[in-house]
Amino acid sequence: MDKDFKKVTDLCDYLTQAWRPESLRWGWGEALFCYALAELDDFIKEDRYFPFIKGYCDKFVRSEPVVDASDTAAPALATYYAYKKTGNESYKKLTDLSLEYIRTVPKILNDEIPNHFGFSKDAKDYPPSVWVDSLMMFSVFPARYGKEQGDLALLDYAARLPKTFADCLMDEESGLFYHSYRVNEQRHYPYRKIFWGRGNGWVATALPMILERIGKENPHYDEIAEIFRKNIDGILRYQRADGSFSTVLNKPKRTYRELSATALVACGLFAGIRLGLLSDEEYRPQAEKAYRAVSDRVYYKDGGVFMPEISRPTVPMAHIPYLWYKFLPRGNNWNYGVAAFVFAAIEKEKADEFSITSKK
Repeated sequence: MDKDFKKVTDLCDYLTQAWRPESLRWGWGEALFCYALAELDDFIKEDRYFPFIKGYCDKFVRSEPVVDASDTAAPALATYYAYKKTGNESYKKLTDLSLEYIRTVPKILNDEIPNHFGFSKDAKDYPPSVWVDSLMMFSVFPARYGKEQGDLALLDYAARLPKTFADCLMDEESGLFYHSYRVNEQRHYPYRKIFWGRGNGWVATALPMILERIGKENPHYDEIAEIFRKNIDGILRYQRADGSFSTVLNKPKRTYRELSATALVACGLFAGIRLGLLSDEEYRPQAEKAYRAVSDRVYYKDGGVFMPEISRPTVPMAHIPYLWYKFLPRGNNWNYGVAAFVFAAIEKEKADEFSITSKK
Protein backbone atom coordinates (compact mmCIF):
# COMPACT_ATOMS: atom_id res chain seq x y z
CA MET A 1 0.00 0.00 0.00
CA ASP A 2 1.59 3.29 -1.06
CA LYS A 3 1.57 6.30 1.25
CA ASP A 4 -1.21 8.10 -0.60
CA PHE A 5 -3.58 5.15 -0.46
CA LYS A 6 -2.65 4.62 3.17
CA LYS A 7 -3.84 8.16 3.87
CA VAL A 8 -7.25 7.11 2.58
CA THR A 9 -7.48 4.06 4.82
CA ASP A 10 -6.05 6.00 7.77
CA LEU A 11 -8.69 8.67 7.26
CA CYS A 12 -11.50 6.12 7.02
CA ASP A 13 -10.16 4.17 10.00
CA TYR A 14 -10.14 7.34 12.05
CA LEU A 15 -13.61 8.51 11.05
CA THR A 16 -15.30 5.13 11.49
CA GLN A 17 -13.95 5.10 15.02
CA ALA A 18 -14.65 8.77 15.78
CA TRP A 19 -18.18 8.80 14.32
CA ARG A 20 -21.02 6.66 15.65
CA PRO A 21 -22.97 5.27 12.68
CA GLU A 22 -26.24 5.56 14.56
CA SER A 23 -25.69 9.31 14.83
CA LEU A 24 -25.74 9.83 11.06
CA ARG A 25 -28.70 11.24 9.15
CA TRP A 26 -30.61 9.65 6.31
CA GLY A 27 -29.04 11.98 3.77
CA TRP A 28 -26.86 12.27 0.71
CA GLY A 29 -23.55 13.01 2.42
CA GLU A 30 -23.86 10.12 4.81
CA ALA A 31 -24.99 7.89 1.94
CA LEU A 32 -21.95 8.71 -0.17
CA PHE A 33 -19.60 8.21 2.75
CA CYS A 34 -21.03 4.73 3.41
CA TYR A 35 -21.02 3.92 -0.30
CA ALA A 36 -17.37 4.96 -0.53
CA LEU A 37 -16.58 2.69 2.43
CA ALA A 38 -18.36 -0.15 0.64
CA GLU A 39 -16.36 0.44 -2.53
CA LEU A 40 -13.18 0.57 -0.45
CA ASP A 41 -14.01 -2.73 1.27
CA ASP A 42 -14.61 -4.36 -2.11
CA PHE A 43 -11.38 -2.95 -3.49
CA ILE A 44 -9.14 -4.07 -0.62
CA LYS A 45 -11.11 -7.34 -0.35
CA GLU A 46 -11.90 -6.91 3.32
CA ASP A 47 -14.94 -6.32 5.53
CA ARG A 48 -13.03 -3.60 7.32
CA TYR A 49 -15.72 -0.95 7.16
CA PHE A 50 -18.83 -3.09 6.85
CA PRO A 51 -19.65 -2.94 10.59
CA PHE A 52 -19.96 0.84 10.24
CA ILE A 53 -22.16 0.54 7.14
CA LYS A 54 -24.29 -2.06 8.89
CA GLY A 55 -24.62 0.17 11.96
CA TYR A 56 -25.85 2.98 9.73
CA CYS A 57 -28.44 0.78 8.05
CA ASP A 58 -29.56 -0.79 11.33
CA LYS A 59 -30.46 2.65 12.69
CA PHE A 60 -33.05 3.04 9.94
CA VAL A 61 -34.29 -0.51 10.24
CA ARG A 62 -35.34 0.50 13.75
CA SER A 63 -36.76 3.85 12.64
CA GLU A 64 -37.93 3.83 9.03
CA PRO A 65 -36.86 6.94 7.10
CA VAL A 66 -38.82 9.01 4.62
CA VAL A 67 -37.63 9.10 1.01
CA ASP A 68 -39.04 12.32 -0.37
CA ALA A 69 -36.31 13.91 -2.53
CA SER A 70 -33.34 13.08 -4.70
CA ASP A 71 -30.99 13.50 -1.76
CA THR A 72 -32.95 11.13 0.47
CA ALA A 73 -33.01 8.49 -2.28
CA ALA A 74 -29.20 8.30 -2.20
CA PRO A 75 -28.89 6.08 0.94
CA ALA A 76 -30.03 3.15 -1.20
CA LEU A 77 -26.39 3.01 -2.31
CA ALA A 78 -25.56 1.87 1.24
CA THR A 79 -28.64 -0.19 2.06
CA TYR A 80 -28.42 -2.14 -1.21
CA TYR A 81 -24.81 -2.99 -0.45
CA ALA A 82 -25.79 -4.22 3.03
CA TYR A 83 -28.59 -6.30 1.55
CA LYS A 84 -26.25 -7.95 -0.97
CA LYS A 85 -23.74 -8.73 1.78
CA THR A 86 -26.21 -10.24 4.21
CA GLY A 87 -29.45 -11.11 2.44
CA ASN A 88 -31.26 -9.34 5.29
CA GLU A 89 -34.77 -8.49 4.13
CA SER A 90 -34.81 -5.41 6.39
CA TYR A 91 -32.10 -3.85 4.22
CA LYS A 92 -34.05 -4.77 1.10
CA LYS A 93 -37.08 -2.99 2.53
CA LEU A 94 -35.00 0.18 3.01
CA THR A 95 -33.65 -0.13 -0.53
CA ASP A 96 -37.15 -0.56 -1.90
CA LEU A 97 -38.15 2.81 -0.42
CA SER A 98 -35.71 4.51 -2.78
CA LEU A 99 -36.62 2.29 -5.69
CA GLU A 100 -40.29 3.15 -5.24
CA TYR A 101 -39.46 6.86 -5.13
CA ILE A 102 -37.31 6.68 -8.27
CA ARG A 103 -39.98 4.80 -10.17
CA THR A 104 -43.07 6.70 -9.10
CA VAL A 105 -42.16 10.26 -8.09
CA PRO A 106 -43.77 12.78 -10.48
CA LYS A 107 -41.32 14.02 -13.10
CA ILE A 108 -41.17 17.71 -13.94
CA LEU A 109 -38.83 17.69 -16.95
CA ASN A 110 -39.29 15.56 -20.07
CA ASP A 111 -41.19 13.01 -17.97
CA GLU A 112 -37.83 11.83 -16.64
CA ILE A 113 -36.32 14.09 -13.97
CA PRO A 114 -38.17 14.85 -10.72
CA ASN A 115 -38.06 18.08 -8.78
CA HIS A 116 -34.79 18.04 -6.82
CA PHE A 117 -36.72 18.55 -3.58
CA GLY A 118 -39.43 16.05 -4.49
CA PHE A 119 -42.27 16.40 -2.03
CA SER A 120 -40.09 17.30 0.96
CA LYS A 121 -40.80 20.37 3.07
CA ASP A 122 -38.09 22.26 1.14
CA ALA A 123 -40.15 21.93 -2.04
CA LYS A 124 -42.56 24.52 -0.61
CA ASP A 125 -39.86 27.17 -0.37
CA TYR A 126 -37.83 26.60 -3.55
CA PRO A 127 -39.08 26.76 -7.14
CA PRO A 128 -39.39 23.46 -9.04
CA SER A 129 -35.90 22.73 -10.28
CA VAL A 130 -33.36 20.20 -11.49
CA TRP A 131 -29.99 20.19 -9.75
CA VAL A 132 -26.68 18.92 -11.08
CA ASP A 133 -26.12 17.02 -7.79
CA SER A 134 -28.85 14.58 -8.79
CA LEU A 135 -26.65 13.03 -11.45
CA MET A 136 -24.88 11.42 -8.48
CA MET A 137 -27.58 11.26 -5.84
CA PHE A 138 -30.46 10.08 -8.06
CA SER A 139 -28.96 8.50 -11.19
CA VAL A 140 -26.06 6.27 -10.10
CA PHE A 141 -28.10 3.90 -7.94
CA PRO A 142 -30.66 2.88 -10.62
CA ALA A 143 -27.79 2.24 -13.03
CA ARG A 144 -26.10 -0.08 -10.56
CA TYR A 145 -29.25 -1.78 -9.35
CA GLY A 146 -30.63 -2.17 -12.87
CA LYS A 147 -27.44 -3.82 -14.09
CA GLU A 148 -26.98 -6.18 -11.16
CA GLN A 149 -30.63 -7.17 -10.81
CA GLY A 150 -31.38 -7.45 -14.51
CA ASP A 151 -33.99 -4.68 -14.35
CA LEU A 152 -33.71 -3.51 -17.94
CA ALA A 153 -36.38 -0.83 -17.61
CA LEU A 154 -34.55 0.78 -14.69
CA LEU A 155 -31.21 0.45 -16.47
CA ASP A 156 -32.62 2.14 -19.56
CA TYR A 157 -34.03 4.94 -17.40
CA ALA A 158 -30.61 5.50 -15.83
CA ALA A 159 -29.04 5.55 -19.29
CA ARG A 160 -31.45 8.25 -20.51
CA LEU A 161 -30.93 10.60 -17.58
CA PRO A 162 -27.46 12.06 -18.36
CA LYS A 163 -28.56 13.46 -21.72
CA THR A 164 -31.69 14.97 -20.16
CA PHE A 165 -29.58 16.60 -17.44
CA ALA A 166 -27.11 17.87 -20.03
CA ASP A 167 -29.86 19.33 -22.21
CA CYS A 168 -30.99 21.64 -19.44
CA LEU A 169 -27.81 22.20 -17.44
CA MET A 170 -24.77 22.00 -19.73
CA ASP A 171 -23.41 25.19 -21.22
CA GLU A 172 -22.86 24.34 -24.86
CA GLU A 173 -19.88 26.66 -25.26
CA SER A 174 -17.81 25.52 -22.28
CA GLY A 175 -19.13 22.01 -21.58
CA LEU A 176 -19.61 22.98 -17.93
CA PHE A 177 -22.80 22.37 -15.97
CA TYR A 178 -24.81 25.02 -14.19
CA HIS A 179 -25.92 24.27 -10.65
CA SER A 180 -29.64 24.14 -11.39
CA TYR A 181 -32.42 24.57 -13.92
CA ARG A 182 -35.64 26.34 -12.98
CA VAL A 183 -38.43 24.56 -14.75
CA ASN A 184 -41.06 27.30 -14.59
CA GLU A 185 -38.61 29.81 -16.08
CA GLN A 186 -37.15 27.26 -18.52
CA ARG A 187 -33.63 28.49 -17.88
CA HIS A 188 -30.52 27.59 -15.92
CA TYR A 189 -29.66 29.17 -12.61
CA PRO A 190 -27.43 31.02 -11.76
CA TYR A 191 -28.28 33.10 -14.81
CA ARG A 192 -24.69 34.25 -15.33
CA LYS A 193 -21.89 31.94 -16.41
CA ILE A 194 -21.04 30.76 -12.91
CA PHE A 195 -20.02 27.12 -12.68
CA TRP A 196 -19.92 25.44 -9.28
CA GLY A 197 -16.81 23.31 -8.85
CA ARG A 198 -18.21 20.43 -6.81
CA GLY A 199 -21.30 20.24 -9.01
CA ASN A 200 -19.13 19.66 -12.05
CA GLY A 201 -17.13 17.21 -9.98
CA TRP A 202 -20.29 15.19 -9.41
CA VAL A 203 -20.77 15.08 -13.18
CA ALA A 204 -17.17 13.94 -13.74
CA THR A 205 -17.52 11.17 -11.15
CA ALA A 206 -21.09 10.03 -11.85
CA LEU A 207 -20.97 9.68 -15.63
CA PRO A 208 -18.25 6.97 -15.70
CA MET A 209 -20.12 5.11 -12.93
CA ILE A 210 -23.23 5.12 -15.11
CA LEU A 211 -21.33 4.24 -18.28
CA GLU A 212 -19.65 1.27 -16.63
CA ARG A 213 -23.04 -0.13 -15.58
CA ILE A 214 -24.98 0.39 -18.81
CA GLY A 215 -22.19 -1.00 -21.01
CA LYS A 216 -20.97 -0.10 -24.49
CA GLU A 217 -23.84 -1.92 -26.17
CA ASN A 218 -26.36 0.51 -24.71
CA PRO A 219 -27.65 2.97 -27.36
CA HIS A 220 -27.04 5.90 -24.99
CA TYR A 221 -23.42 5.01 -24.24
CA ASP A 222 -21.76 7.14 -26.92
CA GLU A 223 -23.81 10.25 -26.19
CA ILE A 224 -22.99 10.02 -22.48
CA ALA A 225 -19.32 9.46 -23.27
CA GLU A 226 -19.32 12.61 -25.39
CA ILE A 227 -20.97 14.63 -22.62
CA PHE A 228 -18.34 13.32 -20.21
CA ARG A 229 -15.41 14.24 -22.45
CA LYS A 230 -16.80 17.70 -23.16
CA ASN A 231 -17.34 18.33 -19.46
CA ILE A 232 -13.85 17.11 -18.52
CA ASP A 233 -12.21 19.31 -21.13
CA GLY A 234 -14.21 22.29 -19.87
CA ILE A 235 -13.16 21.61 -16.28
CA LEU A 236 -9.48 21.21 -17.12
CA ARG A 237 -9.29 24.69 -18.63
CA TYR A 238 -9.49 25.97 -15.06
CA GLN A 239 -7.04 23.68 -13.28
CA ARG A 240 -4.90 25.75 -10.95
CA ALA A 241 -1.11 25.63 -10.94
CA ASP A 242 -1.11 23.39 -7.86
CA GLY A 243 -3.46 20.90 -9.57
CA SER A 244 -6.58 21.89 -7.65
CA PHE A 245 -9.86 23.48 -8.71
CA SER A 246 -11.80 26.39 -7.26
CA THR A 247 -15.22 26.42 -5.69
CA VAL A 248 -16.34 28.45 -8.74
CA LEU A 249 -14.46 26.75 -11.55
CA ASN A 250 -14.22 29.68 -13.92
CA LYS A 251 -13.18 32.14 -11.19
CA PRO A 252 -9.93 30.48 -10.02
CA LYS A 253 -8.27 33.72 -8.95
CA ARG A 254 -11.32 35.12 -7.21
CA THR A 255 -12.62 32.08 -5.29
CA TYR A 256 -10.93 29.60 -2.99
CA ARG A 257 -9.38 26.19 -3.61
CA GLU A 258 -11.92 23.42 -2.95
CA LEU A 259 -10.65 19.89 -2.38
CA SER A 260 -13.86 17.88 -2.67
CA ALA A 261 -14.31 19.23 -6.20
CA THR A 262 -10.65 18.47 -6.90
CA ALA A 263 -10.98 14.88 -5.69
CA LEU A 264 -14.09 14.33 -7.79
CA VAL A 265 -12.40 15.61 -10.92
CA ALA A 266 -9.42 13.35 -10.23
CA CYS A 267 -11.82 10.43 -9.83
CA GLY A 268 -13.49 11.20 -13.14
CA LEU A 269 -10.17 11.52 -14.94
CA PHE A 270 -8.82 8.22 -13.66
CA ALA A 271 -12.12 6.46 -14.38
CA GLY A 272 -12.16 7.92 -17.88
CA ILE A 273 -8.66 6.63 -18.50
CA ARG A 274 -9.52 3.16 -17.18
CA LEU A 275 -12.67 2.91 -19.30
CA GLY A 276 -10.88 4.06 -22.44
CA LEU A 277 -12.84 7.30 -22.62
CA LEU A 278 -9.74 9.45 -22.20
CA SER A 279 -6.19 9.13 -23.46
CA ASP A 280 -3.86 7.92 -20.72
CA GLU A 281 -0.94 9.89 -22.13
CA GLU A 282 -2.89 13.12 -22.48
CA TYR A 283 -5.01 13.15 -19.33
CA ARG A 284 -2.95 11.33 -16.70
CA PRO A 285 -0.74 14.36 -15.85
CA GLN A 286 -3.81 16.45 -14.96
CA ALA A 287 -5.31 13.54 -13.03
CA GLU A 288 -2.12 13.01 -11.03
CA LYS A 289 -1.85 16.73 -10.26
CA ALA A 290 -5.43 16.90 -9.03
CA TYR A 291 -5.05 13.81 -6.88
CA ARG A 292 -1.77 15.08 -5.44
CA ALA A 293 -3.39 18.43 -4.61
CA VAL A 294 -5.79 16.59 -2.32
CA SER A 295 -3.52 13.91 -0.90
CA ASP A 296 -0.73 16.32 -0.02
CA ARG A 297 -3.09 18.34 2.15
CA VAL A 298 -4.43 15.48 4.23
CA TYR A 299 -2.81 15.88 7.62
CA TYR A 300 -2.41 14.11 10.96
CA LYS A 301 -2.91 15.95 14.26
CA ASP A 302 -3.52 14.88 17.85
CA GLY A 303 -4.31 11.32 16.86
CA GLY A 304 -6.72 12.38 14.13
CA VAL A 305 -6.60 12.39 10.33
CA PHE A 306 -8.08 15.31 8.43
CA MET A 307 -9.03 16.22 4.88
CA PRO A 308 -9.30 20.03 4.80
CA GLU A 309 -10.76 22.68 2.48
CA ILE A 310 -14.15 21.10 1.87
CA SER A 311 -16.91 23.64 1.31
CA ARG A 312 -20.14 23.20 3.22
CA PRO A 313 -23.35 21.97 1.56
CA THR A 314 -24.09 24.39 -1.25
CA VAL A 315 -27.43 25.69 -2.48
CA PRO A 316 -28.07 27.86 -5.58
CA MET A 317 -29.48 30.72 -3.54
CA ALA A 318 -32.22 32.95 -4.87
CA HIS A 319 -30.10 36.08 -4.47
CA ILE A 320 -26.40 36.86 -5.13
CA PRO A 321 -25.43 33.24 -5.89
CA TYR A 322 -21.86 34.16 -6.79
CA LEU A 323 -21.17 35.69 -3.37
CA TRP A 324 -22.82 32.66 -1.74
CA TYR A 325 -20.32 30.36 -3.46
CA LYS A 326 -17.42 32.72 -2.80
CA PHE A 327 -17.94 33.14 0.93
CA LEU A 328 -19.36 29.76 1.88
CA PRO A 329 -17.13 28.42 4.70
CA ARG A 330 -14.86 25.42 4.34
CA GLY A 331 -14.17 22.74 6.92
CA ASN A 332 -12.45 19.43 7.58
CA ASN A 333 -13.78 15.91 7.06
CA TRP A 334 -17.18 16.69 5.63
CA ASN A 335 -18.50 13.22 4.83
CA TYR A 336 -19.12 13.84 1.12
CA GLY A 337 -15.63 15.31 0.70
CA VAL A 338 -14.04 12.26 2.28
CA ALA A 339 -16.17 10.08 -0.02
CA ALA A 340 -14.81 12.00 -3.01
CA PHE A 341 -11.23 11.32 -1.89
CA VAL A 342 -11.99 7.61 -1.43
CA PHE A 343 -13.56 7.37 -4.90
CA ALA A 344 -10.51 9.11 -6.40
CA ALA A 345 -8.03 6.85 -4.61
CA ILE A 346 -9.77 3.68 -5.78
CA GLU A 347 -9.96 4.91 -9.36
CA LYS A 348 -6.30 5.91 -9.31
CA GLU A 349 -5.31 2.41 -8.23
CA LYS A 350 -7.52 0.86 -10.91
CA ALA A 351 -6.21 3.22 -13.60
CA ASP A 352 -2.61 2.44 -12.59
CA GLU A 353 -3.31 -1.27 -12.91
CA PHE A 354 -5.02 -0.69 -16.26
CA SER A 355 -1.99 1.21 -17.55
CA ILE A 356 0.42 -1.50 -16.45
CA THR A 357 -1.70 -4.24 -17.98
CA SER A 358 -2.27 -2.41 -21.28
CA LYS A 359 1.46 -1.86 -21.75
CA LYS A 360 2.38 -5.53 -21.36
